[in-house]
Amino acid sequence: MPLISAPLKAAAGALLVALCSVGVALADPVTVDTSTGPVELAGVPDTIAALDIAAIDTLGALGVVPGGIVTPLYLDILDRETQGATVVGTMFEANFEKLAALRPDLIIVGGRSAAQTQMLSRLAPVIDMSIGPDAIGDGIARLHTYGALFGKQPEADALEDQLDTRIDAARAAVAAHGGRAMIILTNGPKVSAYGATSRFGWLHTRLNWPEAVEGIQTSNHGEPVSFEYIAQANPDTLLVIDRGTTVSDGAQNAAATLDNPLVAGTEAWKSGRVIYLSTAESYVAAGGIRSLMRTLDQITDALNAPQPEAKP
Repeated sequence: MPLISAPLKAAAGALLVALCSVGVALADPVTVDTSTGPVELAGVPDTIAALDIAAIDTLGALGVVPGGIVTPLYLDILDRETQGATVVGTMFEANFEKLAALRPDLIIVGGRSAAQTQMLSRLAPVIDMSIGPDAIGDGIARLHTYGALFGKQPEADALEDQLDTRIDAARAAVAAHGGRAMIILTNGPKVSAYGATSRFGWLHTRLNWPEAVEGIQTSNHGEPVSFEYIAQANPDTLLVIDRGTTVSDGAQNAAATLDNPLVAGTEAWKSGRVIYLSTAESYVAAGGIRSLMRTLDQITDALNAPQPEAKP
C-alpha cells in the first residue's frame, strides 16, 4: 500500500513546481549602480549589513532598516530606527564573526569602510556606495539605486523633491547673504581649509557659492591653514565643521579655537556669519539623503536669520 496517494502526490508536485517558480522569481538577477560601476546581484537581498552611515541614513529614509549596522552612528534618528539591529563592527573595522553569524545577502560599504571590501566579499556580495566630492549628485544616485533595489522608487522620488526644495532655498539664501565663503574643519586647535574640489566642495559648486580663496589644496584632510591665512582671506561667511569634539571626548571645540583677534577681524565674524554645521550630518554621514537636507536647512536658516549689527 503506497504511503502517499496519487492525488496527494499530484498536489505535492504542483506545490513543488509553484515553490520553485517563486524561488526563480525571487532569485532573478538585478544590477545596481555603485561608486565602482554596475554590479550584478543574484537577487533582491533579504538581509543586508550596512557599514556606511550615509547608506544607513538613506535606507532609513526609504523605510529599509539593515539587519547589521555599525556603531557609533552619531545621528540620534538612526539610533532610534535601528534598535534591534545587530552591531557588526565600526565604520573602520568590521566584526567578521558577527557578520558571519548574521549571514547577510548583501554588505554595503562606503568611504571609511570601503578598504575592507576584499575581505568582506568572502562572506557575501559587497557593493561600494561611497560618496565623492559631489555629495548631492552621489547622494541622489544612491537614493535611486536603493529605491529601485528595494521597490521604493516612489519614496525615492518624493525624497529627491524634498532635497531639491532645500537646494533652491539654500541657493537663494547664498545669493542674498552668502558673499564669499570659506569652509574650515577644526580638530582641536588645528584648522584645515577645504575648497571647491574637496569632499565638501559641493557647498560651493551646488550652491553657486564663491570661494574666499581659490585653488585650495585638494586633500581628504584639507589644507592645513593658520589664523593669519583666514584673516588674509577675509571671508564673508565661515562654514565650520568641528571634527575634534565629534570623534574625541574633551577636545577643544571649534568656537574656542576660532576665538582669537585674527579671525575676529574677518567680515564673517564681525557680521555674525560663522555657521557651525552639524558634524554628524556634514562630515560623518555626508551624502545621506536626510543629512544633506539637514545641512542645507542649517545654511538657509543661518543666512536668513536677522544679522547682528556688524562690529567695527
